[in-house]
Amino acid sequence: MKKAILLAGALTVAMAALTACGGTGKAEPETTAEAATKAQTVTIAAAASLETCLRDELIPLFEKQNPGITIEGTYDSSGKLQTQIEEGAGIDVFFSAAAKQMDALNEKGMIQDGSVRNLLENKIVFIVPTGDEGNYSSFEDIAKAENAALGDPDSVPAGQYSKEALTNLGLWDEVLAKASLGTNVTEVLNWVAEGSAKAGIVYATDAAQTGKVTIVAEAPEGSVKKAIYPAGIIKDCENPEGAQKFIDFLASSEAMDIFVKNGFAAAE
Repeated sequence: MKKAILLAGALTVAMAALTACGGTGKAEPETTAEAATKAQTVTIAAAASLETCLRDELIPLFEKQNPGITIEGTYDSSGKLQTQIEEGAGIDVFFSAAAKQMDALNEKGMIQDGSVRNLLENKIVFIVPTGDEGNYSSFEDIAKAENAALGDPDSVPAGQYSKEALTNLGLWDEVLAKASLGTNVTEVLNWVAEGSAKAGIVYATDAAQTGKVTIVAEAPEGSVKKAIYPAGIIKDCENPEGAQKFIDFLASSEAMDIFVKNGFAAAE
């Protein structure tokens, strides 16, 4: 008798549990609100010169303000990132250090219409290892250095700007003859910082990241066009809404204050 009572009680509990689950044993469909709050990942491909301020400050701030979105970043020369995107890399947002790479993707129909925004401006500067700056006084004095480090102008925007400035100053061939070409601007910075290169050309924001290099001079006005950083959404990306939220955040006054603190200027 006791066994029968216990069995009946167990069946009652089991039936109540099934009723609470809808009576079918199947999970109820997600509500719209539940689906909207599901975690999503936005993948960005950003120029190497943006890595520090994005990784250390801007991405953590955005993720704190948007708990349903995680940002994953890959950083390299804009030319390399352009190639990766052309080859089908799963990227949502491209943040380039020059218009050239963004324009090339746009011309191939790979950028979402109307999504490109010119966000930042940077400066091109001549740097030397700290302690050596007394030997130089102008941008043109890079030609006096024993050797130099430059970004590869075939793929690195900083290298393209370097070539433009030095060509306009009549110094490109002379400097190139004793230059090592880096695959991105961070590599150029590191060569000068460690002293393996006696001079280099990088962005002002890169030089500000370490006390191991000193800026001798900015590229003379008129010798090089402005270094503009555009951001855009890749067409047919997996997370267009999250990508748009991130670009809107990057253009906000809050984010711009952080960029400016890191040596960038807002694009005009």
